[in-house]
Amino acid sequence: MKTELNGTGAPGADEETGAGRLTLGQGTAMYVGAVLGTGVIALPALAARAAGPASLLAWALLVVMSVPLAATFAALGARHPDAGGVSTYARLAFGPRAATVVGWCFYFAVPPGSAAAALFGGSYVAEAAGGGRATVLVTAALLMTVVTAANAVGLQASGRLQFALAGLLVTLLLVSVALSLPHARAGNLTPFAPHGWTAIGPAASLLVWSFAGWEAITHLAAEFRRPARDLPRATGAAVAVVGVLYLLVAFAIITVLGPRAADSAAPLGDLMARGLGGGARWLAAGAALLLTLGAMNAYYAGAAKLGSALGRDGGLPAFLGRGSVAGEVPRRSLAANSALSFLALAVVSVTGLGPRPLVLLTTGSFVAVYAIGVAAALRLLPRRSAGWYAAAAALAAVAALLLMSGRYLLWPLVVTGAALLYLRRHRRSGAGPEPGTHGPGSGFTRVKHRFPMIAGRVRRDEGGGAARAAGQAEEMRGYG
Repeated sequence: MKTELNGTGAPGADEETGAGRLTLGQGTAMYVGAVLGTGVIALPALAARAAGPASLLAWALLVVMSVPLAATFAALGARHPDAGGVSTYARLAFGPRAATVVGWCFYFAVPPGSAAAALFGGSYVAEAAGGGRATVLVTAALLMTVVTAANAVGLQASGRLQFALAGLLVTLLLVSVALSLPHARAGNLTPFAPHGWTAIGPAASLLVWSFAGWEAITHLAAEFRRPARDLPRATGAAVAVVGVLYLLVAFAIITVLGPRAADSAAPLGDLMARGLGGGARWLAAGAALLLTLGAMNAYYAGAAKLGSALGRDGGLPAFLGRGSVAGEVPRRSLAANSALSFLALAVVSVTGLGPRPLVLLTTGSFVAVYAIGVAAALRLLPRRSAGWYAAAAALAAVAALLLMSGRYLLWPLVVTGAALLYLRRHRRSGAGPEPGTHGPGSGFTRVKHRFPMIAGRVRRDEGGGAARAAGQAEEMRGYG
């Protein structure tokens, strides 16, 4: 049967493109959960402390910056759907070393980020139930366990969970804002910039954590039923939902709580208490748990797929490579990432550090991933296409994020050094294939996706059959 190709080079939008099972609704929910995460729990108060009501401009700025970033990664995911996500794009654009570096930056950013997210959720439970630090840590561990189990069952179950969580979350936030806005006071917006207009920059740097996640779903692009059609649509829907909700919640917190917003440890809980009464603390804890589960679920799923792709391509031990094919469950990579997340939580528990260092480590790594991903997009996407123009606009946004990150970029630099050292030792030991030789950019994978019968012949003939089969595939292109 002939396969139609659209302008992106991906299979036609009306075709099911393999074993992927994520629907448009589930994909949108994954995106919403990845971005609309724990930032809305605590960061409105931190931003208000930094810039006062002018922090609303920082929120608006980052919403605007998110549009080209999200569009860029959606265009890349639709054109090159693969579990490697940004790592795949870096390999296609710059080679295997860049792929491994960006893969490590993302993969090893998820454990500290997940631990921080779980601690944020645990803090709200402790606020409602008491128990102090013990409640926070136990809740965080339970959240990690639930998300690991959901992803171990399979991505389809994880997608359904995410869809339910996103629906409940959006409804709860909208109801909270609607019931609290009658208590809003215009006077709480003055003075608008009590710390000066320059304070908007530091506030925006804090809020980067709230908008990390547009790259996370690229690792699940091949899991969509129709990536070329559904991934851009899911992205557009998620940008709209996330942007509107962030602005509404931030505006309500500033105008309803006033100066008290800057000192609130649980601003969303205080907002709900104004609209629903003191008993809303438990409701706020429930909202915090939904937000945390949604964000962790999306990142665990993306990181598990990425780890399996890196294992497949030589960027991580080959043991982790099982599960990189669409429809398979990457349980080994999931187990490794989950173990690292528990380790990060244990370090915080033993040292007494709060989630702030974990947030900063994660943010610096994600900004580095953005930078490499956008640079790859400018090389991979067709010039003067909508995706290419989005990448050009995103370049300015990434430059601003790099300036905001400052010294927190030291962590991705350390990870980069470790990744390059691993590759060097990997080549010397001769273990496994040369990184990148069996990835989505290789001739084997292109043959596998377009001509499965020839791919079977490749597997049966390791001694040069791959090259012959690839040549035959080139000759057959005209016959579709």
